[in-house]
Amino acid sequence: MKLGMNLLLWTTEVQEEHYPVIQSLKQCGFDGVEVPVAPGTEADFGVHGRVLDDLGLERTAVFALDDQANPISEEARVREAAVDALKEAIAKSRALGATRLVGPFHSAYKTFSGSGPTEDERSRSADVLRRAAEEAEQAGVVLAVEPLNRFECYLMNTVADARAVIDRVDHSHCGILYDTHHMHIEEKDVTDAVRRASDRIAHVHVSESDRGTPGSGQVAWVDTFRALQASGYDDWLVIEAFSRRDADFASAIHIWRDFDPFDEVWHQGHAFIRETWRRTAL
Repeated sequence: MKLGMNLLLWTTEVQEEHYPVIQSLKQCGFDGVEVPVAPGTEADFGVHGRVLDDLGLERTAVFALDDQANPISEEARVREAAVDALKEAIAKSRALGATRLVGPFHSAYKTFSGSGPTEDERSRSADVLRRAAEEAEQAGVVLAVEPLNRFECYLMNTVADARAVIDRVDHSHCGILYDTHHMHIEEKDVTDAVRRASDRIAHVHVSESDRGTPGSGQVAWVDTFRALQASGYDDWLVIEAFSRRDADFASAIHIWRDFDPFDEVWHQGHAFIRETWRRTAL
């Protein structure tokens, strides 16, 4: 298992001022960081990649789409914008040296139709993702697509919803991101959820029920880790926690308070995930 830390706890746009934070994560014992794909050039992401190389940290990348580039739109030009946005994110991920590009880019974030997903919408999403996966394969990047809870999207809320699209994509470079926060809300049995997704899981976010310090809330950590280990998963676990440090981003994802003392989120989260994964594997 490799343990990473999502930098969205600090920022949506990594800058030189964040390099000391990244160095602290290395000192804490993290194997890598998850970098938001933000505005900027491939060259900018190449600079971040060289800094991470010098620190001996691996990296993944995280990305989302808005309603101007919605893969499930009825309008072809909007779907084409989604393909272009994903290709750009893949290029930046490659420049960064990331092995994964992850996130809820199956559809536009918090864009609702007023009803559940249709077969046409699933097909449109799969078509966009397949084209992106072909690009990702050339770049040496794996896509991991994230089902979200019902308050943040409607196309993918559960493992079954995710498989309904990802199985249609049917590409070696497109899998499922399993997020413990969202599945805590949407799945009745996390052991069964992991089992049903096991052959498609390409990435895991370890995120507490309240988005605070892992281990401090209600997520069924032992059951989840046992199920992942039983499935043979032994890859990235990335802590995803949020704060109010970037007020605009926090408001967009409905974070209205800081949940725990800030440094505890990643210090104690690191120790908890490492120990729980080790103990579960015994």
